[in-house]
Amino acid sequence: MKTLSTGDYTVFFVYLIIVSLYGFWVYKRKHNADATSKDYFLAEGSLTWWAIGASLIASNISAEQFIGMSGSGFKMGLAISTYEWMAAATLIIVAIFFIPVYLRNKIFTMPQFLHQRYNGTVAMIMAVFWLLLYIVVNLMSILYLGALAVSGISGLNLELCIGLLAVFSIIITLGGMKVIGYTDVIQVFVLILGGVVATYLAIGQINNISGTTGILGGLSVLHTEVNDHFHMIFNKENSNYMDLPGLSVLIGGMWIVNLNYWGCNQYITQRALGANLNTARGGLLFAAFLKLLMPVIVVLPGIAAYYLYQKGMFQQEMLSAKGVIDVNKAYPSLLNLLPSGLKGLSFAALTAAIVASLAGKANSIATIFTLDIYKKAIKPDATDKQLVSLGKWSVVVSMVLGVILSLLIGDALMGEGKQGFQYIQEYTGFVSPGIFAMFILGFFWKKATSNAALFSTIGGFIFSVIFKFLPQWTDLSFMAPYGFSKDNGTGVYEIPFLDRMGFVFLICIIGMYIISKIDAAKGVKTNGLEIESSMFRTSRAFTAGAVLIGGILVALYSIFW
Repeated sequence: MKTLSTGDYTVFFVYLIIVSLYGFWVYKRKHNADATSKDYFLAEGSLTWWAIGASLIASNISAEQFIGMSGSGFKMGLAISTYEWMAAATLIIVAIFFIPVYLRNKIFTMPQFLHQRYNGTVAMIMAVFWLLLYIVVNLMSILYLGALAVSGISGLNLELCIGLLAVFSIIITLGGMKVIGYTDVIQVFVLILGGVVATYLAIGQINNISGTTGILGGLSVLHTEVNDHFHMIFNKENSNYMDLPGLSVLIGGMWIVNLNYWGCNQYITQRALGANLNTARGGLLFAAFLKLLMPVIVVLPGIAAYYLYQKGMFQQEMLSAKGVIDVNKAYPSLLNLLPSGLKGLSFAALTAAIVASLAGKANSIATIFTLDIYKKAIKPDATDKQLVSLGKWSVVVSMVLGVILSLLIGDALMGEGKQGFQYIQEYTGFVSPGIFAMFILGFFWKKATSNAALFSTIGGFIFSVIFKFLPQWTDLSFMAPYGFSKDNGTGVYEIPFLDRMGFVFLICIIGMYIISKIDAAKGVKTNGLEIESSMFRTSRAFTAGAVLIGGILVALYSIFW
């Protein structure tokens, strides 16, 4: 039943009041009327390791995971967890190699890094790219998928849900990075609790149908009866191979997805750039441990919903308005089974995830526009007070744009049974290979030039578009035996988007190398970063934690290969 009871609304509004009051308390206690723009946007020096880790997860886990990834779990199973488990490994790499470079060179935004390492042209082009990506892909998709879930649980109008989510997110964001960081600690606790409740409920339903008891009994039934949903690596014949092409999730494009997201993304790294090295590393390690748990609360419910659907449940709930099975409705369908009170708690958890992600994204948009576009190109002499004020207006404007886009094109791109999570990954992948190539060479190869970076920035996007539409111009069936193309069902052989990203990344690296060598022969100067080997040494506690995470990952992939 798509309604919330009085008890549900009570639980939800208690949560809303607690978060709002706590955020206001943080703002009043830590806000300084003369605060600098970096203090406002980055919470410089005030976030602890646990606040950083919790904020990373709260901002990352949103509608795209609870709704999109659960939907992908319904369709393809545990394999979609590779985004979460590979992220755990990636966070360790970022903590060891990326964060020290940023902190040693006093880098606070990604365009600032590009300006410092290459030149202002590269930085400005990428600042505009990031703003477009964050608004057109991320804000729009989170608002639409989040509202779809909220509407599916509460029965409220979809457009109203989009508006309410935007308003609440703006309120949280206007408090600055400190308020976002510390309220995220509550958000991540509630969303994990709500996710665990949903998973427990799903297992209970499986036990009722199968006659088994206990969590292990339900999981055993699930593993036995839908065993095809418990494989991490797909073979070429699998119908989901285009989304997760075999070993590419371990040695190919998945690394580009994660290293770009966790290491070269203002939205994420912003949480750690205001801390010292040990605190930042501690936060990233904490986030890596939480990442190991995420499939339990976002993927397993989708697999359970698939099992229950096969047994005759959710037959009507899973249908879209046009009669198509909508995998994005898997998670809301489960939550609608919860009793009064618990449903309100899970509803609050879902809302927490959506709002935390929207707030973090909006803050990053404001940071890039204010510090890297307005101050650099429009008004270099702007005061900190003016920058903070403009940042707040940027939050409002970006959220309004996100609302408009979600209303206009959200359904066309992510409705009617489409996998919302895969939409986000694929279209982000149009720019991430070039960005990552530019960053990785910028970090560790001092001879990389600004001309090479421009090639990677613009050329990477162009090559991504070419590879996307290449199947319409030529026959790629010759790549099928090697797993680099697959018949899409209409006789056209397409390249899996993760493989496309891998190809574009290699082209960008080779192109940057050649262009940099040509520039060197012409005597072009470069701006290398300050790097020394001691920066990459880690504490014993961090090393022990990293080894433990590595061992768990090896075990997980070995068991569910």
